[in-house]
Amino acid sequence: MSRFLGLTHGGTDAGPPVLHDFSTNAHPLGPPPAALDAVLRADRLRYPDPAYASLRARLGAWHDATPDRIVPASGGAEAIRRLTLAAMLSGMTRVCVPRPGFGDYAAAAHALGLQVEVYADAFELAASLDLPALVWVCDPCNPTGASFGAAEWGAIARALGQSGSQLVVDQAYEPMRLTGASALPQAIADGAWRLVCPNKGLGLTGVRGAYLLAPADGLWIDRVNELAPSWVLSAEGQALLEAWTTPSIREDLEASLPLLREWRDAQWSRLTAMGFDQIGGGVANFWLAALPAPWRDAPEPLLDGLRALGIKLRDATSFGLPGLVRVSVQAPEAVDALEAAMRTYTARTPMPRPASPIAASTTPSPRTSGPASDRPSGPDASPRPTSPDDAWLETI
Repeated sequence: MSRFLGLTHGGTDAGPPVLHDFSTNAHPLGPPPAALDAVLRADRLRYPDPAYASLRARLGAWHDATPDRIVPASGGAEAIRRLTLAAMLSGMTRVCVPRPGFGDYAAAAHALGLQVEVYADAFELAASLDLPALVWVCDPCNPTGASFGAAEWGAIARALGQSGSQLVVDQAYEPMRLTGASALPQAIADGAWRLVCPNKGLGLTGVRGAYLLAPADGLWIDRVNELAPSWVLSAEGQALLEAWTTPSIREDLEASLPLLREWRDAQWSRLTAMGFDQIGGGVANFWLAALPAPWRDAPEPLLDGLRALGIKLRDATSFGLPGLVRVSVQAPEAVDALEAAMRTYTARTPMPRPASPIAASTTPSPRTSGPASDRPSGPDASPRPTSPDDAWLETI
């Protein structure tokens, strides 16, 4: 069996239903009602327009771009594979990917026999760009939640120009950025391919739909379109992408972010009390954490035991980070369940609950916003350095 058939992912697996899923980066409140309604009303009786003309026009207007720059895809993973193939057919032989990072970048390159170079940060990437390459940047980055600043983007821009490399910015997690704003300069964005995956922010990851925004100069756009299968988007996928630009749905998403920030801060404090050593510096709705000391060297018994109880954490071993997990922001009742399960496995007395503005008994109803919290010292603290090993098969 191909090693790539065994790519590890968060979310649904072959086990029983997950009741409290900290392993997926989807919006914990689920979809805005209007977005779900749009998907459910999709016309399944007819083929979509194979050119997706109205969808391209709608998304183009949203990005202040011409419709021909919009390339629909059946999901982020499909877009990654197709764009990598287009790069190869255009003469690229090298692909640069973040480590730790989403494993499909490297998997797509390896499947085509391309040379894969890994980088740990923007300055290491810039220093390595001495020959043309397809360069993947995930911002905010999975699994760390880290985001490049102006100096980092500047270093990358200079290296791209000197090496003749092509940048791709994966913005799948931008809609749930909980701290600050993207520092990606418009000039760099205009010269890059950008990947947008609305199903995460809309809490509809089972609906496969994404799109690429091509560079302003149209590099490779004809080839990328030619490589798409007919009807690359289902009716539901098209409805999802159309809903993405609906003002009321965007307002709903924005209104949910203050609540997610409060949940993040409270969850950070409670995980610390459980013995997790959390790694700050991220800006997204997820972060890395070292397991409590008894399980760092052998995490399987704990992770398997939690999974049997319907709780899933994302084992970071496949990111080259054994003993760590990626956790996403979840509702307080999910953290309650995790805390109770951790007491079972540690045989500890109940852990004191830190003071928190959010309590499980007073959880706001879905898709309502709470008061914004101050920038926390925990999740936003500078990350400690990590040293991932050679296991590059990282995934979502």
